[in-house]
Amino acid sequence: MTMQHSLTAKKHLLLGISGGVAAYKTAELARVLTQDGITIQTVMTAAACRFIGPVTLQSLTGNAVYTDLWDTNAANNMAHINLSRQAGMILVAPASADFIAKLANGMADDLLTTICLARDCPLLIAPAMNRQMWSNPATQRNLSLLRRDGVTILGPAAGQQACGETGMGRMLEASELAEAVQQAFRVDDAPLLRNKKVLVTAGPTFEAIDAVRGLTNKSSGKMGYALAQAAVEAGAEVTLVSGPTCLLPPAVHKCIEVISADDMLHAVETEISQIDIFISVAAVADYRAATISQHKIKKSDEKLTLELIPNPDILSTVSHLPSPPFCVGFAAETDQLEKNAALKRRRKKLPLLVANLAQDAIGSDESELMLLDDHGKHMLAKAPKIEQARHLIKHISALYELKKY
Repeated sequence: MTMQHSLTAKKHLLLGISGGVAAYKTAELARVLTQDGITIQTVMTAAACRFIGPVTLQSLTGNAVYTDLWDTNAANNMAHINLSRQAGMILVAPASADFIAKLANGMADDLLTTICLARDCPLLIAPAMNRQMWSNPATQRNLSLLRRDGVTILGPAAGQQACGETGMGRMLEASELAEAVQQAFRVDDAPLLRNKKVLVTAGPTFEAIDAVRGLTNKSSGKMGYALAQAAVEAGAEVTLVSGPTCLLPPAVHKCIEVISADDMLHAVETEISQIDIFISVAAVADYRAATISQHKIKKSDEKLTLELIPNPDILSTVSHLPSPPFCVGFAAETDQLEKNAALKRRRKKLPLLVANLAQDAIGSDESELMLLDDHGKHMLAKAPKIEQARHLIKHISALYELKKY
């Protein structure tokens, strides 16, 4: 994108809508973004018009809606060129499986696909489809091609679908897409982590004592999942290694579910040789039972004594590799936050450590963070964890470039 184009079209969004029930969310998205001061030009496919009327989008945005590649009212009869040159960014929401397939393979048989092919600005898509369509290998291949081409994939999420099934494939909510658009407009160049491979650990671990009991902690996994989402938004290929949580994973490249610290270590060691940035958010149990009973230990009036042995230190294992990736650690403390976090950073040889007070952060949707790196201390005031995650990814990207990993 030229500098002149970036400056003149910075707050002009071309909003593409392909066919899908989730098109109703796009109307709310258009309303929110218009209120935020973004000029929106809407382009709809023929299938999209089956789900929502162009008049609705015209009313919400105050601009004409384009649907026809052969519209003779367009200047020079070239709407696909003119519309893309006016835009600072293109967002297609919803992006159906059919649209994604066309885009990945360079097909341009309607106005929206032609605009995307002729663009000279960033392209974001918000997939929406049935869970089976989402998991189909063809769809995943197409998404991999788009990521490699620099297209940003927003979502999808998991949940109840219009067909009555439950699973991955729901389009993100209008508020989430609006935040992603605003965030993208704040970044004038390429995605921060384009072509980078990021591994995030999240959630607690569970260390079995017997067939039904175990040692664990109160970690919800929310911060780790938020960081995985923010890294995806930044263009990274993300692997998420997660302990037991009640959360639905974001649309990462790979999600590996584990139970114990040993399970998590094995998953990390399997993946780490290909990783550029390792973000260790998981609250790994420090100890496990020396022996695990295969049967439930019966309650009695006698004291029960357990022998506990240390678990492996996953972050330290990775940071002390001969050629480690860029390592980011987390420290949840209950007191002397800065002192304890600084000691942990030095002991584990980390370029960046993120610290917070456990009693304030665990299970919460918001957090206040202290960042410790070679340049000193940086504070992030209390905010939703997804916002903190986006700030962190920006900070990590800057440090990564300085370190020249």
